[in-house]
Amino acid sequence: MKKILVAPLNWGLGHATRCIPIILQLLEHDFKVLIASDGSSLRLLQMEFPNLDFLELPSYKIKYTSNGRLFKWKMISSLSRISRTMKAEEKLIAEMVSRGEIDGIISDSRLGVRNAAIPSIYITHQLNVFTGSTSHFSSYLHRQIIKKFDSCWVPDVKDMAMNYSGSLGHLIDTNFPVRYFGIVSRLQKKNLPKTIDILVIISGPEPQRGLFETKLKEVLSESDKKIVMVQGIVEAEQIWTKHENIDVVNFMRGEELERCINESALIISRSGYTTIMDLAYLEKKVFFVPTPGQYEQEYLAKRLNDMGIAPYCKQRDFTLEKLKAVPVYKGLKFYTHTSEEFSGLFSIFHSKGKFRSNA
Repeated sequence: MKKILVAPLNWGLGHATRCIPIILQLLEHDFKVLIASDGSSLRLLQMEFPNLDFLELPSYKIKYTSNGRLFKWKMISSLSRISRTMKAEEKLIAEMVSRGEIDGIISDSRLGVRNAAIPSIYITHQLNVFTGSTSHFSSYLHRQIIKKFDSCWVPDVKDMAMNYSGSLGHLIDTNFPVRYFGIVSRLQKKNLPKTIDILVIISGPEPQRGLFETKLKEVLSESDKKIVMVQGIVEAEQIWTKHENIDVVNFMRGEELERCINESALIISRSGYTTIMDLAYLEKKVFFVPTPGQYEQEYLAKRLNDMGIAPYCKQRDFTLEKLKAVPVYKGLKFYTHTSEEFSGLFSIFHSKGKFRSNA
């Protein structure tokens, strides 16, 4: 049995949660799996897969700013630290490969988790990286990194007309192999009675995660609806508290979150791509509030609004009145398209000998 290293980026929980169905497919196809990450993403996957092996990777230490308009410049100022983390990842992986500990790599947005001697896959929905006036530069840099991997897997459908990533995940031409494996989610749709009026799902790095929570508590405390709030803070123990009319929990594991989403009439969340995939799978009505300064989420929220699928607003503008627009939107749907089978995707890990000549 070949051992595959699966390494999601620790930036919110989206990269980790969208790796869950991939890990399950690897196990189903008789691969061994070693999970590697850091922080909340690592803790979440340890809870979901307690019987697997784990490795803690160096942290990128990605943080937002309180002022969303400064986020891009904070990221630019962090490039040297990110580069050092990449090199630390590359060194660690090279040592593991030299000892014969892994036979293949699936990296979800971890830039340095790759090695020329074994098949190395990169997962992203951002073939284009939107950063405002610097989008061309950031997209170029990201593609230069993607080219160092053996293949890029995009969690979307190839169809240019009906997809969820839009221009983020689709290029007219690429000089590296791209394979689309469809919309994936760890969750399943179930027809359950609606016992929750509004489910709030909070995610992402601080301080914006906390600012979003504070804003929603302030606004939603004026509602007479039944509201549940998931804070997105993965800790050793699940803790429920009460904030006026809102039931608050620090985190939920997959099965519990699946049930709560299915039992909810309306979801309020960030417009992160993994969240969109999850809610599309469950075909939910959603109101999106993109993270301030994160161009990707702003683009996705605006695109879904323009398509008549889900409304959105800026964080500072959120009010109860905004939620009245939700019924006139279609809501997210799971469109069944033919996507690449995992058995075909995983065939790359049966390659023999030294895989590539480039480092």
